[in-house]
Amino acid sequence: MGGLGKTTLAQLVYNDRRVMDGFNLKVWVCVSDEFDVLRVTKTVYEAITGSKDDTNDLNMLQIKLKQQLTQKRFLLVLDDVWNENFMLWEALQSPFNHGAVGSKILLTTRSGKVASTMRSANILQLKPLSEGDSWSLFSRYGFHDGNVHCANSDFEEIGRKIVKNAKGCLWL
Repeated sequence: MGGLGKTTLAQLVYNDRRVMDGFNLKVWVCVSDEFDVLRVTKTVYEAITGSKDDTNDLNMLQIKLKQQLTQKRFLLVLDDVWNENFMLWEALQSPFNHGAVGSKILLTTRSGKVASTMRSANILQLKPLSEGDSWSLFSRYGFHDGNVHCANSDFEEIGRKIVKNAKGCLWL
């Protein structure tokens, strides 16, 4: 389900000081609908090196990426992955096998099948917020410091309807 906070949670992990200090390299790639192995590989390589690479030869690019990753502890976030094709994942992951011990790939997806296809070790399945938690979050951001009483009483009624219709998903 969209709007549960998968990307937001991944961002909090990615930007946490303890995480920043624990990796030599950190890369974030928004994958979305089209799982293009060359594009994802190129994005990772360019993020690590800080330079553009115009090659369209996946093998050469993966060799260069492998050299950049060898014996380095990295964190790679693949955000919003939809691909369920095991062969595409196999093609992408080969350079990442050469990182130092403790390297991690964090994946966000709406699909349990994607997580399984990518052989995810630890799966955290987010659930929608309860109506009470949704209201607490909504009122905190929708009203000054969550103080509903300072606002027009119609606003609270409208806000509660929004929370109910959102069914535990809030985009703030």
